[in-house]
Amino acid sequence: MNEVVGGHDILMVTLDTLRYDVAQELAAAGRIPHLARHLPGGRWERRHAPGSFTYASHQAMFAGFLPTPAVPGPHPRLFAARFAGSESTADGTFVYDTPDLVSGLAAAGYRTVCVGGVGFFNKQGPLGSVLPGMFQESHWEPEFGVPSPTSFEAQVACAEKVVAGLPRERRLFLFVNVSALHQPNWFHLPGATRGSGDTRASHAAALEYVDRHIGRLFTAAASRRRCFAVVCSDHGTAYGEDGHTGHRIGHEVVWTVPYAHFFLDEAR
Repeated sequence: MNEVVGGHDILMVTLDTLRYDVAQELAAAGRIPHLARHLPGGRWERRHAPGSFTYASHQAMFAGFLPTPAVPGPHPRLFAARFAGSESTADGTFVYDTPDLVSGLAAAGYRTVCVGGVGFFNKQGPLGSVLPGMFQESHWEPEFGVPSPTSFEAQVACAEKVVAGLPRERRLFLFVNVSALHQPNWFHLPGATRGSGDTRASHAAALEYVDRHIGRLFTAAASRRRCFAVVCSDHGTAYGEDGHTGHRIGHEVVWTVPYAHFFLDEAR
């Protein structure tokens, strides 16, 4: 990462609430082609989330604790604050001398921009202002939020404007929290009604919706120079497993998340 930071733009996308099993099934079935073409081997990596709900997980990820590989470690981290005795800081880790990755990248000359999605990014109160407040620039509007059937399209349009308005010589750290997977998501499933409720099938349909538009985001992110991208979920969610619905619980479908990182080459 010490070769990446300073020479590349960086994109981090959290597909909020996306389950690993659903993500992997859709990739294997060819239902998310725009994402799958960038996944190493066409498959998501199985990882464990650093938190069971959005706020906790993002606080950890912004501190450099991305989802952990679901196999025995230790696992060197991509990013880490300087911390004596850290066993996951390695030669290839980008180490910063600030409390979090966002300010660490800002100190390295990056413009840091957040395009929010779920309520913890809505800036409508003190709690919803903590995470976006880490960034030099942050965006949220109701159309980006969980109830909007066109949330991701609106977020991508915002990201495109951010990229277009930044001087070419300035490095960019762009973070996008995608809200479309989060309940309610029934409206993404053809033929579903509000009475149908949210299901594993509508969760999958929401991921297909995101896939239809994510190519635009990748194109924008790589429009200025080569871009390093991290795409992952912050946590999963339950749809009736063992009687559970939702997240912020210690269930396997909540803790197990899809993860990938890859390079996006500048279009020429």
